[in-house]
Amino acid sequence: MGQLVGKVALITGASKGVGRVMSRMFAAEGAAVICAARSQDLVEETTALVNAEGGRAIAVVGDAAVEADVLRIVDAGVKAFGKLDILVNNAGDGGPTKPVQDYTPEDWFYTINSCLTSSYMCTRFTVPQMIRAGGGAIVNISSVAGRRGLAYRIGYCSAKAGQVGMTYGLALELAPHNIRVNAIAPGAVAGDRIDRVIAGQAQVKGVPFEEERQRLVERSPLRRMSTAEDIASLAVYLCSDAAKNLSGQCIAVTAGEPAV
Repeated sequence: MGQLVGKVALITGASKGVGRVMSRMFAAEGAAVICAARSQDLVEETTALVNAEGGRAIAVVGDAAVEADVLRIVDAGVKAFGKLDILVNNAGDGGPTKPVQDYTPEDWFYTINSCLTSSYMCTRFTVPQMIRAGGGAIVNISSVAGRRGLAYRIGYCSAKAGQVGMTYGLALELAPHNIRVNAIAPGAVAGDRIDRVIAGQAQVKGVPFEEERQRLVERSPLRRMSTAEDIASLAVYLCSDAAKNLSGQCIAVTAGEPAV
């Protein structure tokens, strides 16, 4: 406990799932947390949980891919807590599961903006605050789909690969400012989101849901999915002083399945 005492963290996509778990875990480790998401009810629910557990958090509603919204999110966080040390780019909708010939321009731009443009936009406006604070840490929540691919998910794979490339470039660019940049590439993470992906894959392939789910689980040498807590724990470490010399890395969390 206490790995992030004195830090201020902005976590996007904080309304549910991994984002909610990260918000709670970052606060438990001592960080003040800016919880940002598009859903007012859900992000306020996350913030209420954090504060009820003895943490410090504010909720800010906005779209992480929209410039005006991100400016407002950052300004609200700095006004509330005085600075900004950590950014976790977790926002992102996976988009549809469908063959590329059926993947419309609307599907493409929605998914790219949700997963990749949001990471760029938030980084753009948090970096000046980190420079003023004397340094910081950025974690991009990517996916192994951006490293080895996933059929029928062309937009998602492209966006997540983009986050990995962004991580490598920014780590070099921001090192002189003592800002570290890393990525986490989860495999299958248990929860509603992976269930929707499995359902989409099963439908496209014409197989039962349970068969597709079992195929996914059996790819893992540990024969299980990861959890939101697994991802959040690694994010805490990457943002802590214990990881002060860790930057420019993409770390896969796959329950043992090798990542390319």
